[in-house]
Amino acid sequence: MADDDALKEQILELLMKSVKPQLYLADMNKKIDAKPRAIKNAANQLVKDGKVEFWSSGSSTMYAAKGRGQSEEKE
Repeated sequence: MADDDALKEQILELLMKSVKPQLYLADMNKKIDAKPRAIKNAANQLVKDGKVEFWSSGSSTMYAAKGRGQSEEKE
């Protein structure tokens, strides 16, 4: 489990420090040295834990740190 926790920390750090507010899974795969399936599983667990959220443009799904994704509702 220590490796999973370290991977989750890497994902959170990447999402918080990235210039873009949300990232594709492929972007995370390029920047984190781990197997793509492990990254996907860790990112999905972060969503379940409430630390990361899905963001969708309608055609694509991305990951964003909680509160950092662009809002689709413009008032």
